[in-house]
Amino acid sequence: MKGRIKGIILIVLGIVIAFPLFSTTYFVMVETSTPEFCASCHEIQAAVDSWRTSTHANNSQGLVADCMDCHLPSPENTVEFFYVKTTHGLKDYFYHFMGDEYDREKAKQKAYLVSNNEQCQKCHGNLLHIPEKRGAMLAHRSVLYSGRDFKCVECHRDLVHNPAPVYRYKQFEATYRGFGP
Repeated sequence: MKGRIKGIILIVLGIVIAFPLFSTTYFVMVETSTPEFCASCHEIQAAVDSWRTSTHANNSQGLVADCMDCHLPSPENTVEFFYVKTTHGLKDYFYHFMGDEYDREKAKQKAYLVSNNEQCQKCHGNLLHIPEKRGAMLAHRSVLYSGRDFKCVECHRDLVHNPAPVYRYKQFEATYRGFGP
């Protein structure tokens, strides 16, 4: 009987400690994964503004890929996600509060070097079947079967973080239709 009560007490104590700890961690991760949070540092504001004018925020499908989708691993890989998110956060915190000059172009080049195709393919996985964009489909096919290890950013280097004077609301534009043979 004593062992049973001890077991119940340990389970209740585990729930009382683990639930608030897990909930707080989850809440912090969700709140710090928004573009608005990223924009709270003045160094990153220009990147968030240029993202808002890009096709990753404004497109004819109405889909939005935010900072976390491109700059962090998939949340399903929990350990890697937390590790990368924490290291990115500490790096940005250091730049913000230590007064070190933030060089956007240098940061952009570093991001291109560490980018991998899996980040892009989380959303763009169906590259070989794009019937309404035959040219894009054929271009991706020739790259994927070339035998060379291409990175998506080699061709799509200036896709997102480019300053634009106006917001182009793509959801109001007619979609492009390629006319193939």
